[in-house]
Amino acid sequence: MSSVAIHRSPRRRQRGAVIITTALALLFLLGFMGIALDFGRLFVVKTELQTAMDSCALAAAGELDGQSTAFERARSAGKTAGNLNRVNMQSADWSGQGQIVDADITFKDPAYVTTGDFAVAKYAQCQHTQPNVNMWLLAAMGAFSGDTAGNPATHNVAATAVATRASAQTTCPVPVGLKPKPGGTAPNYGFAVGEWVTLINEQGAAAGGEIGWANLDGSNNAAETEAELNGYCGTKVGDTLGTPGVKASVADAWNYRFGIYKNTADPAATVSNPDFTGYAYTATNWPAQQSAYDGPAPGAVAPTAENFLTKRQAFASCADTGTKVKGANSCESISAPYLSLNSFQKLAAPGNTPGGHKQYGRSRRIVTVPVINGANQVIDYACMLMLQPLSIPMTNVQLEFRGNASATDPPGPCTTNGLPGGAAGPLVPVLVK
Repeated sequence: MSSVAIHRSPRRRQRGAVIITTALALLFLLGFMGIALDFGRLFVVKTELQTAMDSCALAAAGELDGQSTAFERARSAGKTAGNLNRVNMQSADWSGQGQIVDADITFKDPAYVTTGDFAVAKYAQCQHTQPNVNMWLLAAMGAFSGDTAGNPATHNVAATAVATRASAQTTCPVPVGLKPKPGGTAPNYGFAVGEWVTLINEQGAAAGGEIGWANLDGSNNAAETEAELNGYCGTKVGDTLGTPGVKASVADAWNYRFGIYKNTADPAATVSNPDFTGYAYTATNWPAQQSAYDGPAPGAVAPTAENFLTKRQAFASCADTGTKVKGANSCESISAPYLSLNSFQKLAAPGNTPGGHKQYGRSRRIVTVPVINGANQVIDYACMLMLQPLSIPMTNVQLEFRGNASATDPPGPCTTNGLPGGAAGPLVPVLVK
């Protein structure tokens, strides 16, 4: 009997090895692809969350003025600014995993020690952890391999930002100009802290008062005045301001800050956010005509009247009248016969009510105003409180002088936006971490 030797083809054996190698390589590459995609997602979420924390810290730091209401305002402003950002792949509600809350916002003293003392708080810190960010491919690999601990379905992402107030080299003031009193010099230019100063004379009256409209871009266009009331940055010492006429449309942007709106406006929109309070001050409800910011209440003359700091703490509306614009006990009646709110129909909600001064409020009535010389050139900045809404037709409008905008000892209430890095300019919120 003869035997026959059976030989297997080397090529066939190699073909089987290539299939196994390719499968292993594909699995290996799939793992790297999962790492790239999932960690790329984590990077995007981290970037979005960091932007939200930056916004939160900057807004909160802007409220650290040493007043007793500073922390409450700072937390409200920080939450409002931070939560406007979209996080977790541009999700408006952060994928339902929770947004910034009061506990995420803390305050530090000059030594960077956590403090509960509003008088010494210098830094605002916003810190938030976004939980349950989905890991798609890594989770699938974990399920396939059985290693779910090493390949979790979700990850947490954390971000922190710290901000303070520091001097600016450019600013974002309102488009009016303050002229020094005769012989008045820096820092207060002849004005007393708490003094009421006429902004605009009533419609048709002769020009007068110490201040008036002044376009920050140097133009004379009244439409530009309205636009600049909604935010204009870049003004610096030495700029020449314009002298526009005034149109009724300017009243819209001015009155947003008091929480007063026509039907087409909304407190939630960034350009129309109200101040923390819309409570207005005139000779009717504040007959002393000085120190409405922190002065004593007039008592029986106007029983519901309280100073700006007190009303801001209560998130009060224009006349503490809920949302009533006209009629008895309304926003108009607080200053009769001075105020006429023709064409305005609604107020931002007062107190803790959603949709109003607490939810959407930020510092919009304590404003930086350029101090100008006879040639309309900016020589300095003043800090002022907007006292009254604008009427239609225009009546006399006043602001209260609160000192030089760069005052630091004691710190003034003015915080503006602008480019930090100045030696003695108005204070602006700046990130330090």
